[in-house]
Amino acid sequence: MTDFQQTTPEQAAAKAGVLIESLPWLQRFREQIVVIKYGGNAMVSEDLQESFAQDVAYLRFVGVKPVVVHGGGPQISRMLDRLSIPSEFKGGYRVTSTEAIGVVRMVLTGEVNPQLVARINAFGPIATGVSGEDAGLFGGRRRGVVLDGAEHDLGYVGDVVEVDPQPVLDQLAAGRIPVVSSIAPDLDNPGHSLNVNADAAAASLAIALHATKLVILTDVPGLYADWPNRDSLVSHLTATQLREMVPTLESGMIPKMQACLDAVDGGVDTAAIIDGRQAHSVLVEIFTEHGIGTEVVAG
Repeated sequence: MTDFQQTTPEQAAAKAGVLIESLPWLQRFREQIVVIKYGGNAMVSEDLQESFAQDVAYLRFVGVKPVVVHGGGPQISRMLDRLSIPSEFKGGYRVTSTEAIGVVRMVLTGEVNPQLVARINAFGPIATGVSGEDAGLFGGRRRGVVLDGAEHDLGYVGDVVEVDPQPVLDQLAAGRIPVVSSIAPDLDNPGHSLNVNADAAAASLAIALHATKLVILTDVPGLYADWPNRDSLVSHLTATQLREMVPTLESGMIPKMQACLDAVDGGVDTAAIIDGRQAHSVLVEIFTEHGIGTEVVAG
């Protein structure tokens, strides 16, 4: 005989309270596009992969229109090491050689993307993989980086300079969750690909889609005004305040915060960086009063 544990009135009330707290946010985000950049430790932990897939599926089933943009830093680094291809970073960007760009493309489009799609599709046939190279979604141009006043070449690394959101809009119209890999064709060198920063690609896509919110998963709790002082975590700031802070940030944080700034400047209502190491951080950010991490708004 199975022993069923009955929910007490207090437990039921607590659960109902959590659901009711989400009501205004369900009203706000229903039928709205939310772009989520997926990366960091959330990509390599099996448990966090599962909770992220649950979060994205949940958004879709309550009427939000999630769009996922992913990188693949840990997986790319692992494959480059396995193939004995040197890898280095300058200013937060991976220097990408001719050898390395082939690996980047293979890992992003051939490994990370289908694995994430499969995770989400465990909850129903709702996700579909899209490459930044598909149907003119992204167009990129090579870029360098300035360090200590000197320009440094990054190889096959680029910025997304053109976005045609139609391939993503078509998938959303069909009720699907587009899962987009951050690789772009080189507009100046047809037939070649560029490794584009996934944070920046997500911001560019959010702007083109007129998204309501951009969420960037990272490996820290948020933005610190005085790193490494753990008490200096900033929960909310304006674009003007962030613009003043960007030059003082750690190099690895600059692309993420610049992406938030670009998104808000481009018309996205809010942008947030959140700790992807916490299970269900996406749902907490979107459906609770205070959210999690650091939120950027216009102003």
